[in-house]
Amino acid sequence: MADVRIKFINDPANLTSELLEGYVLAYADKVKLGGENIIVRATPKSEDKVAIVTLGGSGHEPALSGFVGTGMLDASVVGDIFAAPGPQRLFQALQMFQREAGILLVTLNHSGDVMSANMACQMAEQAGIKVKQLLTHEDISAGIDAPIEDRRGLAGCVPLYKVLGAAAEEGKSLDELLEIGGRFNENMATLAVATRSCTHPQNNAIIAELPEGIMEIGMGQHGEGGGGRQPIASADNTAEIMVNLLLKQLKPAAGAKMFLIINGVGATTMMEMNIVFRKAYKLLEEKGLKVVASRIQEILTVQEQAGFQMIIGIMDDDHIAYYYQPSDAPYWTTV
Repeated sequence: MADVRIKFINDPANLTSELLEGYVLAYADKVKLGGENIIVRATPKSEDKVAIVTLGGSGHEPALSGFVGTGMLDASVVGDIFAAPGPQRLFQALQMFQREAGILLVTLNHSGDVMSANMACQMAEQAGIKVKQLLTHEDISAGIDAPIEDRRGLAGCVPLYKVLGAAAEEGKSLDELLEIGGRFNENMATLAVATRSCTHPQNNAIIAELPEGIMEIGMGQHGEGGGGRQPIASADNTAEIMVNLLLKQLKPAAGAKMFLIINGVGATTMMEMNIVFRKAYKLLEEKGLKVVASRIQEILTVQEQAGFQMIIGIMDDDHIAYYYQPSDAPYWTTV
């Protein structure tokens, strides 16, 4: 019998507009619609500070719009389900945030996002808008030390938003933000594991097939293959496989200060994520590494995909300070 997963939706053509409408109604004290499918802060940041903008397809809630708010993003430009927004819409957002301090555009390394971002930045340059771009590429499923262009951006963008947002609130310049964010970006790594792929909510099509009893290490957030299929392992064994691969990429020095985040992608329970986190934390400590920041949460989902993303990074002292600065976004509040 076909695996059909029914969702509580109305007209599939209206998914993005309706989910964003519901979102801003629920969190009206924090976010609002600044234009068609453009989520902005309800209380704008002072224009003498750099604006932080991002873009990406819907269907991954709470990412990316869930992290618009004080101390984090100024705007999220939203595309249709699993699709990048067009460059014209992104350019519209860049026009809205034009300022002398400039705009930092954070782009996840997916072909559609990169294409839209590059085109919008060219349009912005022609219009005299000061904008620079930071590309996230922390997924290691393409292989240890794979070229940057082959590495996808996954949920690691979210702690990056936190660090950048705090630094921007402090008044750091655009070039200073590029340096701070660049160090954080280069010293984090993400690996995903899936035991079931998602469906596309507009047509119920299953994005990728995984045989029963099999997990795939490295599956992307749109069902892209990772090449690491094997029988489903225990929580401890899975955590050990992933931690070892991530540390092989990062090569942290003994005593390094680390962050550890387990991101649920839709259908994996908090119970499971807590158990995985427990083992990953202990493994890092056993290897002489100090976990100074951590989180277990659904920060970037893939509809009902089963599995999780493990994000590990090396933190400099300024990153730690920014990570713990106050923020007030609907899905990331630090007091």
